[in-house]
Amino acid sequence: MNPALIRLFAASLGRRRLATALALIAIALGVALGLAVQLIHEAALDEFGRGMRELAGEADLQVRSGRGGFDEQLYLNLAQRPEVAEASPVLEVEARLPGRSGTLRILGVDLFRIAQVQPALMPVADDRDARFAALRADTVFLSAAAREKGLAEGENVLRVQAGLEVVGFRVAGTVPGAGTGQVLGVMDIAAAQDAFGQVGRLTRVDLKLAPGIGREQAIARLGPLLPAGTTIAQPEASGTEAAALSRAYRVNLTMLAAIALLTGGFLVFSTQWLSVVRRRREFALFRALGMTRGALMRGLLLEGAITGFAGGLAGVALGHLFAGLAFRLIGGDLGAGYFEGIRPTLQFSPAVTAFYVALGVVAGIAGAWVPARDAALMWPASGLKAGAAEAAVLGAGKSRGGLALLCFGLGVLACFLPPLSGIPVGGYLAVALALACAVLALPGATRVAMRILTVGRGAVWRLAHARLAAAPGQAVVAGAGVVASVALAVSMAIMVSSFRVSVDDWLSTVLPADLYLRASSAGASGFFDAKALERVEKTPGVEFTDTVRATELRLIDGRPPVTLIARSISRGWGLPLVSGSLDGDQSGLPSAWISEAVADLMQLAPDATIKLPIAGRMVAFRVAGVWRDYARQNGAVVIDRELYRSMSGDLKVNDVAIRLAPGASADAVALALRETFGDELVEIALPGEIRKISLEIFDRTFLVTYLMEAVAIMIGLFGIASTFAALSTARRGEFGMLRHLGMTRAEVGRLIALEGGLTAAVGVGVGLIAGGGIAWVLIEVVNRQSFHWSMDIHVPYAGLILFSAGLVALATIVARLAGYRAMRESAVLAVREDW
Repeated sequence: MNPALIRLFAASLGRRRLATALALIAIALGVALGLAVQLIHEAALDEFGRGMRELAGEADLQVRSGRGGFDEQLYLNLAQRPEVAEASPVLEVEARLPGRSGTLRILGVDLFRIAQVQPALMPVADDRDARFAALRADTVFLSAAAREKGLAEGENVLRVQAGLEVVGFRVAGTVPGAGTGQVLGVMDIAAAQDAFGQVGRLTRVDLKLAPGIGREQAIARLGPLLPAGTTIAQPEASGTEAAALSRAYRVNLTMLAAIALLTGGFLVFSTQWLSVVRRRREFALFRALGMTRGALMRGLLLEGAITGFAGGLAGVALGHLFAGLAFRLIGGDLGAGYFEGIRPTLQFSPAVTAFYVALGVVAGIAGAWVPARDAALMWPASGLKAGAAEAAVLGAGKSRGGLALLCFGLGVLACFLPPLSGIPVGGYLAVALALACAVLALPGATRVAMRILTVGRGAVWRLAHARLAAAPGQAVVAGAGVVASVALAVSMAIMVSSFRVSVDDWLSTVLPADLYLRASSAGASGFFDAKALERVEKTPGVEFTDTVRATELRLIDGRPPVTLIARSISRGWGLPLVSGSLDGDQSGLPSAWISEAVADLMQLAPDATIKLPIAGRMVAFRVAGVWRDYARQNGAVVIDRELYRSMSGDLKVNDVAIRLAPGASADAVALALRETFGDELVEIALPGEIRKISLEIFDRTFLVTYLMEAVAIMIGLFGIASTFAALSTARRGEFGMLRHLGMTRAEVGRLIALEGGLTAAVGVGVGLIAGGGIAWVLIEVVNRQSFHWSMDIHVPYAGLILFSAGLVALATIVARLAGYRAMRESAVLAVREDW
């Protein structure tokens, strides 16, 4: 294109600074949100994976199990195999910190083995003369990140919980090979086994293969030697499992950012289309003077590309800023809890940055495409006629009901598509088609709304009503961004409300006891033994107790371990079943109740057979029912407590549910239990307290979602502002004529405000309908395929009514302020423009 023409089109952006700035901001926000989500999770995954690689060292393969571990005899068997050059045993313990909310990962290692396989785990004593400090049973070595957290107390002593006892270890030095984000401790494996009640148990063996032995070859030969529930894989598999677990959350947030960027593209469409309408005579003159259709279209696309490029650059800067703030405020997992203990650092990626800048350019070009095409197809003679701009506005309001129905039908079909690698592609496609359907339905919806809204007899009302009825294209241009932003906000509001209500109901079902006593979470080092349980049962006010043992099983390839919960099913404790029943054995096999995640991932239903690795052997169970579990995305299986004890010999207990005797006070019983066990070693909570904490965690997890909704609403209001600012300027002659006919400035202002309110009302109405449909897709398709959770739909009617009324009111105010410039000039000067 001629450089002079490039300067001509680029300069037009400067002449409409407000509209260009609003479109630029909208694109920048969409780019920033998407980039921030990717930067945060890439940094967290990279730090997690790097930590796993560092800790694996030179290991070619890892033999792993759940927290319950396996017999250490397996290590001896593997170490003697000809395929193995070196083998290093590891006992990994999540050590509960008394009086603190978190845990510390402690690795028990064989100091004579790690030098050959995992040099990053080699501890270094602070005292150079203490050569054998690492072999002492009372010492531990902390990584730099663990030391920075101030976990050691008093005279450099680390206090951890083992069962219901406090064990103190002297911090003898550091683990310099651990990465900057790795919060962990290292100690002698025999000392760790003895301190944490894991004598003879291991959780991992790292293998360095003999020369000439490939990984796949070794897996094929060593795999048959492993007991049930133990797997052999490459060290990178841990990072792959973590990525699989957090993928759905990351993709969902990225899709929200993409919808925000799409809304920004609608705003570019609005500003570009209005610019083309206002410059219609100018373009007609250019065409008459010899400018080709292609040159005109390329010039207008260039305007969109410049806006998108500038917005992309601003969005990249904002995205890095948002990511940095997120690391400080809510961590590397955006509050979802996938990477606890990981301290990622923000890194600049040229490829990712370029990709998101390109996304901004694409959004700008996509928004400018339709206006550019319409301008290029215009005949010069028609564009030079008076009223060409009004004709263009009317043209935008053409009915597109056929396309809207096509998008609707395709969206319905997309809901039936299976997930692709765990990502609900069909669901997201259905969301995009629903938005397209809503925008295409705007002209028809505007006409229908204007036929229905016949109230009002004042001149201002009749003029505003007649304007929208005759020019529904105005609603399309101004309302496209509103529809997209309202649909996003409404759908997320319904989905989050449904999820929150379902979680609240679920908590009521899974928390039937009067009081709960916990030594530690599943896999952590605290537990109750038989003597401790006897003391609980003898506490005054306790009628009876029920115990829960939670451990981990490796059940699904490529996924994190599934939680096995051994508890009583009878005595009124129940489960929130979605299918099946609580009836016991009916087929000769013991019964198991699986969560929805296990049912979906393993394609199981009631009466199917599931094999569980218990005590190193596979045991067949009948699936008696499927239940909702919002606490464990990796999946859970419930079996009878006594059956588990008889099969495994594991008598440890994590949680105790307490039913109080009639007339007993929960506070009095809780006080007695604290006096018995101490505040540091156990957690005592009422069901109401657990529910409150759980819902607070829920709200924190969805904080980013709420922020994205706010951004979408801002973008929709930007669309109203830019549209009515441009339309008011283009209609100065009309407003001047109305002033000559006796209408005051205030009445003209009310006319613009009323048009803005009516336009927003139509957009909000269509957005509400589209949002309801998208909410159904999110709940029944996206959420189910992503997280394998079902929920009951709950619509927050009061909140949506307030939101809709507030948005219409804001749009009215914004339109009035945007049209202020059109009323500042003299009526005579405004009318003279058409002479």
